Amino acid sequence: MPESPDVTQLLAAWSGGDREALNALMPHVMRELKRIAAGYLAREAHADTLQVTALVHEAYLRLVHVKPQSWENRTRFFALAAQIMRRILVDHARAQLGPRRGGVAPHVPIDEALVISTASTPSLVRLDDALLSLERQDGRKSRIVELRVFGGLTNGEVAEVLGISERTVLREWQFAKAWLAQEVERS
Repeated sequence: MPESPDVTQLLAAWSGGDREALNALMPHVMRELKRIAAGYLAREAHADTLQVTALVHEAYLRLVHVKPQSWENRTRFFALAAQIMRRILVDHARAQLGPRRGGVAPHVPIDEALVISTASTPSLVRLDDALLSLERQDGRKSRIVELRVFGGLTNGEVAEVLGISERTVLREWQFAKAWLAQEVERS
């Protein structure tokens, strides 16, 4: 999808300290944020308690409080939105597993294919824990997973955000999926 000059200008204005630019930006990016959120929630087993619009609105509320960076393009903006959505989803999953809901969830076996595509609330929490562990060992691989899974970015877009080749993204994505599957299964 070609980048709208309005989005670029609004990102630059927001980076320059114009807090109103974020309000003007949101209508331009809302459809894409909803697509990302809908894609993830469609795979979420407990999505009935969190709707797409609620997730996007919560992400917006958190974006409002972010100190804007120097935005180079829309891809970097969506990478930040992906990070924020990940935190919201994990916080929501952890709340679902709280003491009033029966404490710790039962172990759900997960293989490599399922780690990324069908995270239930318990496995979403385990996936987040595994991602944090991966981040301590290799931050770039963790970031690739975050951008692909929670941001809905393609390999090419991830490569652009991280400043690496698409081939490197693919190689590290494959490694990270296998590592996460093993880590989540072990936890």
